[in-house]
Amino acid sequence: MESRSVFKCQRHLHLKKTVGVLLFVIFWNICSIRAQEVIPTYSDYLTDNLYLIHPSMAGASNYDQLRLTARRQWFDVENAPNLQTLAYNSRLGDKIGVGGILFRDENGNFSKLGAYGTFAYHLMFSRSTADLNQLSFGISAGVIQHRLDESGFTRFDPLLGNNTADIFANMDLGISYYVRDLYFHLAAKNILSVSRELFYSDAVPSNMRKYLFSAGYVFELNPNDPWSFEPSVLFQVREATNEMSVDANFKAYYELEYGDLWGGLSYRNSLEGAEYTIDGEEVKNQQLRYITPFVGMDYKKFIFGYTFSYQLNSLVLSNSGFHQITLGYNFGESRERYDCKCPAINN
Repeated sequence: MESRSVFKCQRHLHLKKTVGVLLFVIFWNICSIRAQEVIPTYSDYLTDNLYLIHPSMAGASNYDQLRLTARRQWFDVENAPNLQTLAYNSRLGDKIGVGGILFRDENGNFSKLGAYGTFAYHLMFSRSTADLNQLSFGISAGVIQHRLDESGFTRFDPLLGNNTADIFANMDLGISYYVRDLYFHLAAKNILSVSRELFYSDAVPSNMRKYLFSAGYVFELNPNDPWSFEPSVLFQVREATNEMSVDANFKAYYELEYGDLWGGLSYRNSLEGAEYTIDGEEVKNQQLRYITPFVGMDYKKFIFGYTFSYQLNSLVLSNSGFHQITLGYNFGESRERYDCKCPAINN
């Protein structure tokens, strides 16, 4: 339910008074979180798309990677949020990685276009290809345009002013460490403070910094077993508002002659909640929670993944959930293959 746009929130105030106030409080809390994100962090990283949120993963894999994602929320809601991303990353020589990201994020009359370029550096401490020990650093810089489409407006709102678009730049930093089957990622997103001049500038702070920390481990129960398993966690915190959330994930792989089948489950829980009241007396609190099953397969050098997110809260805008498709292709010959269960590097 990571939607955005203050105007999307205001549309729901025309509901009945009790429900309207309730929805307003919850949606405003969600929008305040969502408006601070450039490329929102969903569950892309679970479908072999780590570079999208971790700049240090540019060129970290044994193959050059192309990834395309399309995400749509609430099929039964008109002008619901949708997001498309195109990401490519490659290795230059032994230690340098480069990458680029294009994205489009829409919500009703509000849209966001952006492009990022990435430089990464990989330090190899491995004694041989059988011993993965890699420390990676990455930096991304990008340009983002926010726009409001007023073509369908029938009335003038003085709160909007005359500015319907603005352009700004920002940067991300990241560190990743892989040691055999264990890994850690740390990323600082939107590290520059940006002075905004668009119509909603009072609602969006200049500090959009967000920090991501994730860790995971891939293991097998039997050396000859085609199954392997990957528990992991992702922790997010936004500096300006101190809002936090945590993902608990479990992913399973089944090795085939032509590739891998994989799937799993993710559970996200916000550590803050929105307070609301129905009868004007009892105050309740609702945290943002949703569960995400995902499935996919690697067929030779092709990647396909499907993700479905379902909100677990008792009060929701729609029960139709969020749908995402990930398509990918791995380019070139494998540079080297480590003797470990480390799909993010070996694939």
